[in-house]
Amino acid sequence: MNKNLILVLGGTGAMGKHVVKLLSQSENQVFVTSRSFHKDETNIHYLQGNAKNAQFLASILPMHPWDAIVDFMIYGTHDFEERIDQLLSSTRQYVFISSSRVYADTQPAIAESSPRLLDACHDSTYLSTDEYALSKAREEDILRRHEKKNWTIVRPYITYSEQRLQLGVLEKEYWLYQALHGRTIVFSQDIARRTTTMTYGYDVARGIAALLGRKEALGRVFHITVDESHTWQEIFDLYIRVLTEHLGHAPKMKMISKNPRIDIPTSKWQVLYDRYYDRRFDNTAIKEFINTTTFTPTLQGIEQCLRDFLKNPSFHINGWGEHAMYDRITGEWTPWKEIPTWEQRLKYFLRRTILPKH
Repeated sequence: MNKNLILVLGGTGAMGKHVVKLLSQSENQVFVTSRSFHKDETNIHYLQGNAKNAQFLASILPMHPWDAIVDFMIYGTHDFEERIDQLLSSTRQYVFISSSRVYADTQPAIAESSPRLLDACHDSTYLSTDEYALSKAREEDILRRHEKKNWTIVRPYITYSEQRLQLGVLEKEYWLYQALHGRTIVFSQDIARRTTTMTYGYDVARGIAALLGRKEALGRVFHITVDESHTWQEIFDLYIRVLTEHLGHAPKMKMISKNPRIDIPTSKWQVLYDRYYDRRFDNTAIKEFINTTTFTPTLQGIEQCLRDFLKNPSFHINGWGEHAMYDRITGEWTPWKEIPTWEQRLKYFLRRTILPKH
């Protein structure tokens, strides 16, 4: 897709950055929304504002006749339904970034037609929520029912990058941060034995870029993943090997039987209805547009991204409750000097002392 006007909603995340860069290199004019200020770059123009805000969205959609809109925003189902007419009417191709978390437990490999949790799950408590996997599936259904068919649904699964390195349900801020500060990485056997598929964010971005401007991609659904899969234990072992080399000694580790999030009402769904499943994918559909055998091998890519991150580590911790929970399990304490405000210190202290041990 060359020399077109493309709007990327929320395109400054780990995957969005790669999409924006790839599209700008093809001499497209790429406009990116972000709540933070960014300087414009060659062929990249930043629009400061929150794309979830209806007034801000209404101000940017008429700016140009958009050849494509790529939407990375996370909506509640009601909010999405309110704006979908506006989005579809503003572009030739609307790319909705959904998630492969929508799928139910499928063996041996997930295809785009595999059952979704929304359709297959019988847990009435879960179905009464608008949890991430359910809201994405409901929003997909809103698109499918719409009279306009100029949409493409993309379902990435777990992506990693130089700034995003996941371990089970943990972002790097809650396992790698602990290791680099001399505290214990807590991992659980229930997740370690499961099989996962982790794809380099740049490769997923290549897949998204390959779908843009393609009429044969309209009205269709694609997941974009690497062709291989690994157990979380293999991923964990890789992290430990690289960290041992970096630190000069093995980081402290504690393996527990059950992930503690399973007992937290607001956090258990991701564990129950995703990380407890073995996730392998059939990439036949996306192979019409890109050769997934050229994607970065998982273990090689993760190792390189971790080594790159360790050269200049930076963390963005939004809350300290997760640290408190794992410190409670290990018996450790995060020093006050690491927690920036007294309000956050109080929240940490309360959760550190009240939560039961596992």
